[in-house]
Amino acid sequence: MFWKFDLHTTSHIDTLLEKEDVTLREVMDEDDVLQECKAQNHKLVEFLLRPQCMEDLVTFITQEPSSDVEEKIKYKYPNISCELLTSDVSQINDRLGEDEKLLMKLYGFLQNEPPLNPLLASFFSKVLSILIGRKPEQIVDFLRKQEDFVDLMIKHIGTSAIMDLLLRMLTCIEPQQLRQDVLKWLNEEKVIQRLVDMVQPSQDEDRHSNASQSLCEIIRLSRDQMFQVQGCSEPDPLLATLEKQETVEQLLSNIFDNEKNESAIVSVIQILLTLFETRRPAFEGHMECPPGMSHSSFSVNHSILEAVRPRLKDFHQLILEPPKKNVMKTTWGVLDPPVGNTRLNVVRLVASLLQSNTHNINTELINLNTMGVILDMYFKYIWNNFLHIQVEICTAMILAMPCAPTDFQPNTEQEHARESILIKHLFQKCQFIQRIIDAWSSNEKEQAEGGRRRGYMGHLTRIANSIVHNCDKGPNGPQIQQLISELPVEDREKWETFICGQLTDTNKRNTVDLVSNHIDITDVFIFTSLPLYINFSLNTNESANIALFEARCKEKIQQFEDAGSDEEDIWDDKDVTFAPESQRRPSSGSTDSEESTDSEEEDVKRDPFEASNHSTDDRMEVDTDCDGWLETSVASPLSTSSKDCESAKVEEETVCCEQRSITETVINGSMKETVSLTVDAKTETAVFKRFAKHLHTKTATYSASICPLSPSCCCIILSE
Repeated sequence: MFWKFDLHTTSHIDTLLEKEDVTLREVMDEDDVLQECKAQNHKLVEFLLRPQCMEDLVTFITQEPSSDVEEKIKYKYPNISCELLTSDVSQINDRLGEDEKLLMKLYGFLQNEPPLNPLLASFFSKVLSILIGRKPEQIVDFLRKQEDFVDLMIKHIGTSAIMDLLLRMLTCIEPQQLRQDVLKWLNEEKVIQRLVDMVQPSQDEDRHSNASQSLCEIIRLSRDQMFQVQGCSEPDPLLATLEKQETVEQLLSNIFDNEKNESAIVSVIQILLTLFETRRPAFEGHMECPPGMSHSSFSVNHSILEAVRPRLKDFHQLILEPPKKNVMKTTWGVLDPPVGNTRLNVVRLVASLLQSNTHNINTELINLNTMGVILDMYFKYIWNNFLHIQVEICTAMILAMPCAPTDFQPNTEQEHARESILIKHLFQKCQFIQRIIDAWSSNEKEQAEGGRRRGYMGHLTRIANSIVHNCDKGPNGPQIQQLISELPVEDREKWETFICGQLTDTNKRNTVDLVSNHIDITDVFIFTSLPLYINFSLNTNESANIALFEARCKEKIQQFEDAGSDEEDIWDDKDVTFAPESQRRPSSGSTDSEESTDSEEEDVKRDPFEASNHSTDDRMEVDTDCDGWLETSVASPLSTSSKDCESAKVEEETVCCEQRSITETVINGSMKETVSLTVDAKTETAVFKRFAKHLHTKTATYSASICPLSPSCCCIILSE
């Protein structure tokens, strides 16, 4: 064995350090100096701890190298110095963190005039950050004694490394009480207000971006900390200051009371979007609100909305008249003006405001007709998918959200008591349905003339599907149905023709849209350790479908009738013995046929694990024609193992233009197992459901997709 031999070789550094006149640069020139330092080579650590060496190491990372040094080695020693000081050797941390002379030399880097050297700034930030983590009490005490510390941090906020250092102070201080003291200190120094003042047209873009990012991270870190540290009754003072109405009003004044500046506008919107975030914290383990916390932390602070509401007209004006942009030439054509980052972010802000679902905000947006203007942009800029997805989000939320608490009159009739004013505005003022139909028809006309399919058509398809879905199953379904029924007869007929024709055809071409819900299937599908594959093909040939369907049903019934009733109960508790792989009966295999067919004798490629005499009845064919029949033969462990079942029967056959379904039920004692397939003719949606009636009922919906090799074939995979 190799470890029996001493393969350790003495480092050349040990020999070098025996010289009396060895210099720091000579030691740093050694290739393995960093490895030896991290390995805590005693001689090397003792050498580095010498006062002059420690001072030189700090000097390397805080002073600009000489300009006459060759560029490729200019930052060699500063880089190695930074790595040595941050090697997390406790003796080095102690010496640097407790020697005030060294700390003052390190701190002096902040006192340079901006802009700071970005590389040296990263070295400085890295060294001070590790000291904050390892020696928090000493470093915080030192920094609080420096009266200009916060001023210098804000002064250099345009340097990303300094911004990172500020955030480190909020995250790397472990003692909770010390962290709270730091937050109070920074709040007393008005760090939030100073960062807010950086986001205005008079400052440069780097300051806008870094100040905005700092404020956004403070919001997220503070909110996450509130959930991570349970039992802490003290609120975060920085977050409280940020959420004050006057703070948000100051942010908005910075961009609206001065000249229009896109960088400042976008930075302020980023802060607002972060304030509007209602998501739960990103970490795992908190499914519910922690003890002592109210659910109000998940909602938008009312003071923020009150500060934004009077400025909605200014944001609306930004959509109409954004900051001047140069004409943009694209492969599609000339954009004059282009959408621009300002308008795109204003639309994102509107989407976020809609999510808050506040009556006053909704009313103001309606009065301004903001959604109408946004829809105008959607249909004008046909290739900007960044815009299209935001508009889709806006419309989807309007259609699916329950109405705001004061969006209805309590004295009206009950059936109209909870009508959404946003939905009414969308369908009536914005002529939502008519614009979708017109855009679709215009696109088809252009394509027929040899033109391109418009870039927003994919999103328009999903918007139209969202209307259909919410009309049938959404919380605002009755209102949407009523608004559609109130359309002019011509428009209503066009819409009905559209959803039954063009929209359905498009959905067919795109995919078989199935929804998948997770369920532990091991409680029912207990007969196989392999995944269960159910294969079916979409067949448009109607001939012999009815007869074949009846024959299949009789075959399935006969299988269970032939099985004896004195067989062992499959649900009895018993020891389970797993057979060798070669003896296991496989589940139904998959087919790789290129074309679907009505013939049962068709040769198909079988799963290599499948027995050679496996019946071809394990296939299932689905006729997608609206007037066709659904023919099915579903192979499951419950149906293929007929000897384990006492009786079975086909319980329901429902075939109609709107929905076609097949239900197969297996009954055994107190357990009732139902497996059903439903195909919605409107949306061509196939849904599998199974119901286990024993101690409780479960419903599982499994997903399928069009086979990439054969458009007529679908494969459903059931797995845990």
